[in-house]
Amino acid sequence: QDTDNKSTRQVFRKKLREGKLDDKEIEIDVALPQVGVEIMAPPGMEDMTNQLQGMFQNLSGNQSKKKKLTIKDAFKLLIEEEAAKLVNQEDLKQDAIEALEQTGIVFIDEIDKICKREGNSSADVSREGVQRDLLPLIEGSTVSTKHGMVKTDHILFIASGAFQMSKPSDLIPELQGRLPIRVELQALEVNDFVRILTEPHASLSEQYVALLGTEGVSVTFTECGIQRIAEAAWQVNERTENIGARRLHTVMERLMEEISYDASEKSGESIEVDVKYVNHHLEMLVDNEDLSRYIL
Repeated sequence: QDTDNKSTRQVFRKKLREGKLDDKEIEIDVALPQVGVEIMAPPGMEDMTNQLQGMFQNLSGNQSKKKKLTIKDAFKLLIEEEAAKLVNQEDLKQDAIEALEQTGIVFIDEIDKICKREGNSSADVSREGVQRDLLPLIEGSTVSTKHGMVKTDHILFIASGAFQMSKPSDLIPELQGRLPIRVELQALEVNDFVRILTEPHASLSEQYVALLGTEGVSVTFTECGIQRIAEAAWQVNERTENIGARRLHTVMERLMEEISYDASEKSGESIEVDVKYVNHHLEMLVDNEDLSRYIL
């Protein structure tokens, strides 16, 4: 009897591993997700918060319900449940907080928007208030989060801004002292636009190829075509407001506008975006300064 059971198990194990049982339906007990209750407590009350959260979670208990699934889906679900049992949530939180405190990076964008400006004293009061609120975080303090207390002493803070209407010296002296390293970035050149269009995963050119591919249109960008697109974006930036890489969205949208609207009628066709194609579709946008000024 034991030999028969063992051989039967081996037969089914082999079928399971080969995927021959994937479409079969079985009924299993699935653990219901625990109801999460978020409690924000003042500093020093984290233990009480954890106890309250544990109490609410225990009220729901380890409830489960029967569910009919295919063996393939059930297998994934059971693996996830067993993997979750191996993770100690408290250790995970502690490791995450430690990693944040030692290797964390906080990026503050548009910091120039909180600089003082001439002739607007009422708004400057609120801007200076925001700067003073940032000071304790950057200088080093203990912040209360839902996962515990986090010290910001060793967190790297990086701030950036265009500073077109103001300059870094308009920040309050204390904040300037806490951001000692200053780097001025240069405007994007043609080669930078070429790299943006070719190097990143899912770049703009790849997105349009994939998007039009759903309509059955095969689009390819030649190296010369990419170079011309980059030159067009750079030219419009130089002649009008320099908005950096955002300009590529405008240029690409204008370039691919005709294909995008007629894609359903061109299913099965192949389109090559080369220098001639780019010049034909972007000539008016690049050459007409008044027009390019009003087309974002």
